[in-house]
Amino acid sequence: MPSTITITVDGLAEEVPRGLSLPQLIERHQAQHKDLIVEINGRFVHPKTYDQVEFNQGDRVELIHPAFGG
Repeated sequence: MPSTITITVDGLAEEVPRGLSLPQLIERHQAQHKDLIVEINGRFVHPKTYDQVEFNQGDRVELIHPAFGG
């Protein structure tokens, strides 16, 4: 079994270590923000479940920084 998998993060293919956690991916992309929205394969991921996420080959991850204001 390969030690890495390829996922797509914000539209770009990225090779990551198998077993990488979502919090580690967020840190790796310096995307820590209290209002960060994460989607995996088009589905919202609740922050309380970040530690339970397991990435699979080919997953599509979106790290969304909402723009608030008016």
